[in-house]
Amino acid sequence: MAANAFRAALESGTFTVTAEVGPPRGADPDVIERKVTALRDWVTAVNITDNQSAVVRMSSWAGSLLVRAAGVTPIMQVTCRDRNRIALQSDLLGAAALGLPNVLVMTGDHPKFGDQPDAKPVFDLDSVQVLWMARMMRDGKRLLSGRPLSSPPDWFLGAVENPFAPPRAFRAARLAKKVAAGAQFVQTQYVFDIPMFAQWLAQVRDLGLLERCRILAGVGPVLSVRALDHLQHRVAGLYVPDDVSRRLLAVPAAAFENEGLRLCAETITELSKLPGVSGVHVMAPGNEHRVPEILSLAGLGPMQAPMQAPMQAPISAPVLAPMQAQTGAASAH
Repeated sequence: MAANAFRAALESGTFTVTAEVGPPRGADPDVIERKVTALRDWVTAVNITDNQSAVVRMSSWAGSLLVRAAGVTPIMQVTCRDRNRIALQSDLLGAAALGLPNVLVMTGDHPKFGDQPDAKPVFDLDSVQVLWMARMMRDGKRLLSGRPLSSPPDWFLGAVENPFAPPRAFRAARLAKKVAAGAQFVQTQYVFDIPMFAQWLAQVRDLGLLERCRILAGVGPVLSVRALDHLQHRVAGLYVPDDVSRRLLAVPAAAFENEGLRLCAETITELSKLPGVSGVHVMAPGNEHRVPEILSLAGLGPMQAPMQAPMQAPISAPVLAPMQAQTGAASAH
């Protein structure tokens, strides 16, 4: 398998930047190519979402292949919402066979929030269990049934986490479960409150997770009053501090977009100073072409990172342990 540029960047200590692309509601491959072309010289890897918000789009594995064809390392997202354990294992093996080394696992939003609310939710396994299953396939060389794999995959496994969702006191422990299951990197929800994020990061450090998992802090530009309202009131668990809202709403309407870009760039700069932050994950749905501008404002040039994350030991996978019983209702992550 070809070298994994994303994993290599994280293990080198380089401040690593990833971005996110949502596949189209259609079969036009040029949509993804156009979005990725704008990002190609600026990010190390690009996430392809898996029917995000429970809305039907092109499959994540197909989008990931298109990202790779456009010259960028893909990170394939996999949700548990739509597949049972048979389909999940099959899709994961197919991704490995096609040379997609980076897999980010999340439970997924319930179908009732999407464009087909009558769809039957699956949630056979949650994200922690799928991480454990994927690690067993890779390291234990066997399927969940116990049957051996003739050719085991070689994935770099990731998870998502929201440091701000209640109850906040348990968020670091929740990440610990995912790391124990097999997560080697994590991308977080949008960060707008640096001190609150730093508190979570300190808890993560105290649990010894930074030696086993790389943290990419989620960031994104708020480009309109409508977008601000959506983030504040319609995204569960997302926290936008009052001072951020006041700053954005204080500028003239014509200046709102530029202020949102500056705020995002400043956030990246502040996050880069926190020990334990290995990089940022930039989420700008529909505005991927603005990502280079944001990174430039943050002092990051094309395919270079003047900011250096603290060097860390190579990411090690935990020893395989028996899979725990399913713990109840699945969450979106």
